[in-house]
Amino acid sequence: MSRPLALLLLLAAPPIAAREDPRTPASKLHREVRAFVKEDAPRFALKHVRVIDGTGAPALEDRTILVEDGIIRAVDDATLPIPEGNKVLDLPEHTVFPGLVGMHDHLFYPGPVPSELSMPVPVSFARLYLAGGVTTIRTAGAMEPYTDLEIKKRIDAGELVGPKVHVTGPFLQGPGGANPQMHELRDAEDARKTVEFWADQGATSFKAYAEITHDQLAAAIAAAHGRGLKVTGHLCSVGYREAIALGIDNLEHGPFFSIDSDFVAGRRRDICPPQTGRIKAALKRGVNDPEVRRLIADLVAHKVAITSTLAVFEANLPNRPPLDPRVSAALIPELVVDFLSLRVTFSDPDGPIPRQNNLRTSPWPPLFVREMAFERAFSKAGGLLLAGSDPTGQGGVLAGFGNQRQVVLLVEAGFNPVEAIRIASANGATFLGESARIGTIRPGMRADLVVVKGNPITRIRDIERVHLVFKDGVGFDPAKLIESVRGVVGLR
Repeated sequence: MSRPLALLLLLAAPPIAAREDPRTPASKLHREVRAFVKEDAPRFALKHVRVIDGTGAPALEDRTILVEDGIIRAVDDATLPIPEGNKVLDLPEHTVFPGLVGMHDHLFYPGPVPSELSMPVPVSFARLYLAGGVTTIRTAGAMEPYTDLEIKKRIDAGELVGPKVHVTGPFLQGPGGANPQMHELRDAEDARKTVEFWADQGATSFKAYAEITHDQLAAAIAAAHGRGLKVTGHLCSVGYREAIALGIDNLEHGPFFSIDSDFVAGRRRDICPPQTGRIKAALKRGVNDPEVRRLIADLVAHKVAITSTLAVFEANLPNRPPLDPRVSAALIPELVVDFLSLRVTFSDPDGPIPRQNNLRTSPWPPLFVREMAFERAFSKAGGLLLAGSDPTGQGGVLAGFGNQRQVVLLVEAGFNPVEAIRIASANGATFLGESARIGTIRPGMRADLVVVKGNPITRIRDIERVHLVFKDGVGFDPAKLIESVRGVVGLR
């Protein structure tokens, strides 16, 4: 059966009636979803845990978290008595932090080369996001927006397993784009109508893409803001400072120096300069360049958030990232071959790829250092830095695993572990307008919690050792979720 037909049959299947039981949210889940549930007590206590609360405050040692009906009721000293009626999970040597809020988390897998079409993988990616501790995502651009909307609806109804989903509409692309899966906007009116239509369908944000024109972007922003919705952008034909002036809310990939066209000499309006020119211009500037500092000040003054996607850009660096056996295990065999072949090619000093990518001449390592420095400077200046995986980089950045890697790279960039977790949780909740419900650990918040074995404060890669993931107080088994998609990513 072909992938498109299999996905169509999945989404066309009649929903299974959810069982009603007011005692616990877990009782409302389908039997297929309940197969991944490890803990479903309506009242429970996580005892003797280290708590990283998501605010950026120092970790709290030896605490008890009390949860009732999916809501955090207390975060107490573990020596205090636990009220009767609570199931006790005694978890010494474990750390709890808020469910991650992935702000650039697609539900599709890229084609092995840019000319091939991306593949919808909403079922496997939804499971991997949750297994990786990501309890909320913003899709940040949809190849198949109806699919994303339907997946969200079924997860919300307890019919499919996955994180809470904030659906971004289809990519808002201008003329000259290379991807045939993206509609090319004809003019500003087409941009306005596209936003209006998909807002009516349930999209809650929009993403402008590389070749969008100034007039199209202005119309899209006006239409979205008229609905109380936000617009982000992966831009090139429109410079970042121009987008700020038009009222954009968010910019993806940091200002990544190989994407933003602001610093390219002689650039023409509404034309995306070639990447070689953008790289050449970027290599002449660092974070202390006066123009870069002015860009940071402009972003902060206009409250434009930046989404860090270090994990996806790390894939451009020769011999990075470290090979993760979980990635190869999840991919279908054909995609394993594609991914490993491309990785070898990028690290071959005498390979056939363009010189700007090979080991001896690659500009990506210095650009990567510049990007990390920019994100630190932006955050230090008061900017709202978000985090996402963008699971598209050379095929090696997968849902969930890529989000964990993103946090590790934020620490490599110079943020301490509690700051990195705040960026990947509370900051995303703030941007989404959800900070009263998710993103931090305190009484009254939804019990979206990640329990890991170890101490990410002293060893940040312990965030990969996920023991339990709670979404609204229901504890899911990450090992079962990962095993369920072994050899599946690329099919569904």
